Amino acid sequence: MMLRAALFALCLMAPCAGPAVAESGAADAARAAAQALDAAARSLNTADSARDRVKALSQTVRAYEDGLEAMRNGLRRAALREARLARELQVREDEIAQLLGVLQTIGRAPEPSLLLHPAGPTGTARAGMILTDVTPALASRAAELRGKLEEVTTLRMLQQSATDTLQKGLSGVQEARKELSQALSDRTGLPRRFTADPIRTALLIASTETLEGFASGLSEITEDEVTGSLPDVSHRKGELPLPVQATLLRRANEPDAAGIARPGVVLATRPRALVTTPTAATIRYRGPLLDYGNVMILEPQSGLLLVLAGLDVVYGDTGQVLPAGSPVGLMGGNDAETGAILSQAGDGTGNGRTETLYIEVRENDAPVDPAQWFKTIGEVER
Repeated sequence: MMLRAALFALCLMAPCAGPAVAESGAADAARAAAQALDAAARSLNTADSARDRVKALSQTVRAYEDGLEAMRNGLRRAALREARLARELQVREDEIAQLLGVLQTIGRAPEPSLLLHPAGPTGTARAGMILTDVTPALASRAAELRGKLEEVTTLRMLQQSATDTLQKGLSGVQEARKELSQALSDRTGLPRRFTADPIRTALLIASTETLEGFASGLSEITEDEVTGSLPDVSHRKGELPLPVQATLLRRANEPDAAGIARPGVVLATRPRALVTTPTAATIRYRGPLLDYGNVMILEPQSGLLLVLAGLDVVYGDTGQVLPAGSPVGLMGGNDAETGAILSQAGDGTGNGRTETLYIEVRENDAPVDPAQWFKTIGEVER
């Protein structure tokens, strides 16, 4: 695919920008994304069914997201490094001018005159000894200065050349999302545990004032539900991956700006981020609900519900059983333009996580802290 070369270019960015950027791990992340994109491309080439194509395209979208994230981090680190070097060089401007003046004087002076001293042979010997000691130090300082100036030049070239790579990445992820939506529409043959009654669903939504009340009534809106227990996933408690790349905004029961505390967690995501199911699960409900926006309610096992609220697009049909890692929706917002990303990197920010996903976990119709189930909630940064 077209962006593979661009992602491999990301692998080269951090080492070229100096140790401070290399330490960020952006190159490793970009390399992993490029390898994932290669694997997804191979899967696409061998996909014989819509289901295989959905899986491969989901991997492709995630690889693009990982690569763009690595690039943002690399550009941000590069911008911060350049700013630090510029400040350091500005502070040392007088010292640098004096150093350059001394080096130029030594360079222009005829060699015999450097060997003579007004005080005679003794002074000449002493001056020679001093010059022998000082010259290596001056050369070392000059080499240090030259290295920093070259690093500033490299950092500026790196940021200037990022425009094309960013544009390819943004175009690639947008195209992959379109192909994924089409593949999801073409997918057939997923197991179905029940059929939702649209009339009873509408009545439940109309009579519900809280998420708790709606979740409690989900069993009343189904038809022809297959009997029997769902597979037990309790052994994965505390090990489920987050459904989306995100940073933590609020923990469970932490009040928001209005003083409202909810039993779930709020994550900040990038616009149009792909949301996937962290484990195999049945879709209990998908669609708008109360003031939560689009909601996806998944049932990994009997008595356990995962509520994902705040999506812009939702995939799948109520009653379907999805394999782990299946796409269930996209976050809202619009992808940042290339200029905006470069501007954010230039001022040292580049966060861009403007969308929020609310995750609530309910066991036996009671909310529990999602951190008990998801392994990374306690580790994601604020």
